[in-house]
Amino acid sequence: MSAPTPSQQSRVPGRIMSGEMAEQPAVLRRILEEGAPAIRETAERIAARNPRFVLLTARGTSDNAALYAKYLLEVLLGKPCGLTSMSTTTAYEAKADLTDCLVITVSQSGGSPDLVASTKAAREAGAVTLAVTNNADSPLAAVSEFHIDVLAGPEKALPATKTYTAELLALYLFVEGMRGGDGSETAKALPELAEAVLARQDEVKALAGRYRFAERMVITSRGYGYPTAKEAALKLMETSYIPALSYSGADLLHGPLAMVDNISPVIAVVTDGKGGDALQPVLDRLLDRGADLVVVGPQRQVEAASAGFVLPTEGVAEEVQPILEILPLQMLAYEVTIARGQDPDAPRALAKVTETK
Repeated sequence: MSAPTPSQQSRVPGRIMSGEMAEQPAVLRRILEEGAPAIRETAERIAARNPRFVLLTARGTSDNAALYAKYLLEVLLGKPCGLTSMSTTTAYEAKADLTDCLVITVSQSGGSPDLVASTKAAREAGAVTLAVTNNADSPLAAVSEFHIDVLAGPEKALPATKTYTAELLALYLFVEGMRGGDGSETAKALPELAEAVLARQDEVKALAGRYRFAERMVITSRGYGYPTAKEAALKLMETSYIPALSYSGADLLHGPLAMVDNISPVIAVVTDGKGGDALQPVLDRLLDRGADLVVVGPQRQVEAASAGFVLPTEGVAEEVQPILEILPLQMLAYEVTIARGQDPDAPRALAKVTETK
């Protein structure tokens, strides 16, 4: 049998997403080796402006990266932070006074009209504006005062993978730079650890069997892991079409816990640190209810659950663990989608650049 032609290879389901997931260690290295100095310089210039609070603007996967940045900014810098509602500007034409405010807009493409319009309006309202994108020539970068390139390279699969982890690392380095630190030292082990996690695809494939026929899933976490739970839910929904509900562990206890039973699977993202400690009472309640609980996190929590994936988090700072946490969950979304006979490269009804207004 002859080898497949390039056009035939391009039709192999999931080939593009799989390849881009595999690129993530190299992307992380590139940011640390090539991007970190420019990120730190940008952070120092913005820190000199001493913004009194921060607003984060994003959609989709980048919105989950922005939520991660919100935790960093509040915990490490003590800056009051919020996620913007773009329709207040683009639909209602509200005029805000953003003097001394830092507005960070996170976007893989930098092309969504609402992101561009709201950032332009924020700059006109007196804000310091920073775009974090994978496209230095994008309209968003053009209307922003400052720009950080996440250096992920072209991303062709519709589900974002390498741009998400690139955004996380770039935002971490930026926040560290804002407080006069050098996050490169803390993050230097991440590329090698990411390679080790991605090499364990057989473990994830075995886990995927639990979800092939799932009609609903719940994903929960707390602290730095909460954005990971939201991003994992998004990946599962946009690739496999399984309704996946993401909750902070605290919010899960305020009502939604009632829907958890021994049929609908629950995935808990357990960050090794204060976030994981805060999640422990939720894990106990889930186990008491007989939930089919899968844990992504430290070995001790995985061993207490129905199944799981042990993350190599020993000695890794809690604030950068989300860069590793999402990797097995990206692979899980891929494997579940393949098992269900669908193509994760091209989810139905989606486009790479979503032109919301």
